[in-house]
Amino acid sequence: MNPPLFVYGTLHPDRAPDVVKDVVRRMIPIGRGTIPGNLHDLGEYPALTLDGRKKQLVQGSIFALPDDPEILEELDRYEGYLPDDPVNSLFVRSRRLVTLEDGTRRFCWVYVYNNQELPSNLTG
Repeated sequence: MNPPLFVYGTLHPDRAPDVVKDVVRRMIPIGRGTIPGNLHDLGEYPALTLDGRKKQLVQGSIFALPDDPEILEELDRYEGYLPDDPVNSLFVRSRRLVTLEDGTRRFCWVYVYNNQELPSNLTG
């Protein structure tokens, strides 16, 4: 069974673009949570980074994934994650601890922005 998925942007079923909407509508809502990091507005989509000095609690939603290996493949494709080539991926899917609203913590998949050089006009 896959860990759940923490989403903070366009993978949320309410905000998903048409290209991935059918996939994310199959995810099962678990609740809300937070992860320490920095959220950057890249225009078309947000980007979560986990390094850097300034950190905030990034809020998002947690979803269980259907028992279908193609779900992660389709999400990876949408996020530009290449499992066999993470260095050249736009985002990297990583297991991270997420704090749920009730204070419990659990490992979730999260897509982390992989471009080390954010445009200088962006702030977290």
